Amino acid sequence: MSKVNISEKLAKFDEAWSPKIVGDMNGMQVKLAKFRGDFDWHSHQNEDEMFLVTQGTMRMAFRDRVETVEAGEFIIVPRGVEHRPGSVGDECHVMLLEPASTVNTGENDATDRTVTDLDRI
Repeated sequence: MSKVNISEKLAKFDEAWSPKIVGDMNGMQVKLAKFRGDFDWHSHQNEDEMFLVTQGTMRMAFRDRVETVEAGEFIIVPRGVEHRPGSVGDECHVMLLEPASTVNTGENDATDRTVTDLDRI
C-alpha cells in the first residue's frame, strides 16, 4: 500500500496506445495511457471501461455521437457499446479503470495495436 503519483508514472513512457498497469483492485486494473490521434473502432462484450482524462482533451466517438472529455472529467463506456477513443490536439493522458481481462482492441481480431502483455510501472 503506497500512493501512486500519476505524473511520475506517465513520465516513464512515451508510446501512445500502450496502456501501463499502475494498480490492481478487486479484479480490476488501473491503467495509464497516452492517446495520440484516433484509435480503432471496437467494443468489449463483457467489460465496462472508465476513461478519466488527466491531461489534455479526449474525444470518445460512438456510432451516433461524439463526446468531448476534458481534463478532470471521465466517461464510462458500457459493455457492448462500439466506441473509438482519440485525442483532441497532439496528445491526451488517460487513466483507465477496467477488468483485468480487458484487451485494448476489444472483440476485434488481433491488430498491430492489440496489447495483451501490459507493462507494470
